[in-house]
Amino acid sequence: KGEKRGRARWIMGGVRGVRGSRTVLERPDSPSRRDGGPRRAASPHSAAMWGGELPLALCADMCPAAERAQRERERRLHRLELPPAGRGNPPRADSRRVVKEYRRPAAGQPRPPPSLLRPPCVLLATVRYLAAEVVCRTDASRAEVASFVADRLRAVRLDLTLQRAADLEAAAVLEAVLATLLAVVARLGPDDARGGADRVLLQTQVQEGFGSLRRCYARSSGPHPRQAAFQGLFLLYNLGSVEALQEVLQLPAELRACSTLQNALAVDAAFREGNDARLFRLLRTLPYLQSCAAQGHVDHARRRALARLSRALSTPKGQALPLDFMVHLLALDGLHEARDLCQAHGLPLNEDKVVFLRGCYAEKGLPPASTCDVLVGSKLQGRTLEEVVMAEEDEEGVHRPGSPA
Repeated sequence: KGEKRGRARWIMGGVRGVRGSRTVLERPDSPSRRDGGPRRAASPHSAAMWGGELPLALCADMCPAAERAQRERERRLHRLELPPAGRGNPPRADSRRVVKEYRRPAAGQPRPPPSLLRPPCVLLATVRYLAAEVVCRTDASRAEVASFVADRLRAVRLDLTLQRAADLEAAAVLEAVLATLLAVVARLGPDDARGGADRVLLQTQVQEGFGSLRRCYARSSGPHPRQAAFQGLFLLYNLGSVEALQEVLQLPAELRACSTLQNALAVDAAFREGNDARLFRLLRTLPYLQSCAAQGHVDHARRRALARLSRALSTPKGQALPLDFMVHLLALDGLHEARDLCQAHGLPLNEDKVVFLRGCYAEKGLPPASTCDVLVGSKLQGRTLEEVVMAEEDEEGVHRPGSPA
């Protein structure tokens, strides 16, 4: 049992346990080692596993030629790896579209040769391709796209772990992987869970990505221009976690002074204090990627706000509140979402008003999922996902060592 707990802790990037919606984290640079150096979580795919030094990767394609040939022969090419109008019988593997799939390395197997591993520059190009060409495909459901992209991004992280790569290069790849994965998860709609998208698995992969990136930051002194932004994303993804907040507060003062991290701290404070009016006001101002990270907490925050309104306003005869006020207060996508939210909690409606009647409010199951177009989808503002994933943050979000805070 101890080994299983230790393995789970490494997967979650230092997560010791989860209680409700609160995540318990462990610092990647905890001074608990006897030698006083930074603590490093051992990877199951590290050099020790293979009994020697990790190799330099040599594969120049998104998918090694051997795997392309095998999958073409076995007819295991995914339809998202084929041209939209060019699916022949049998399908042919195109090196410009086929992406290496994830395969867990088996114990006792020989080390993967360098020809099967993609170097950081190819891994970064692979993530760029997925963000630019695959995530926005409309000829497949969003659930299918999410499952495909998550699998290929998992293979990217595995290739990075199995080779000898500089921490700066590794951080750039992991940042792009995390940004793409956050956007893919945010694009999933309320009904996509029935279409094959495993939200729990996707959330686990996001936590794995944060764990790998935080360990990379802890090993290297930098500079990492996007570190402040991704430390803020880490906090927004784990809103309400005291341990995540402690992790961020222990960062260097110059890093904490960056506006992106300050905004994340303000959102976390409003969430923990239950100041829902301020929380949704701040969520409206977040950029696209930060909104993707915080989206998982929106539905619960709306339920909490509605419960407090019910306790404050409910009377035996009932008090009415306009639905358009609810739309504004909770940053809903329209009157239809306000109606659905109130009806899901047993509150009666009177035309375009919700009536807070004592004893009517009830919580059954999970809060209704929303599309979050106002808080997330509308914030791309003409930019492509590739630009958001690959470009550095705006100047106020970039941490440049030696620059004034």
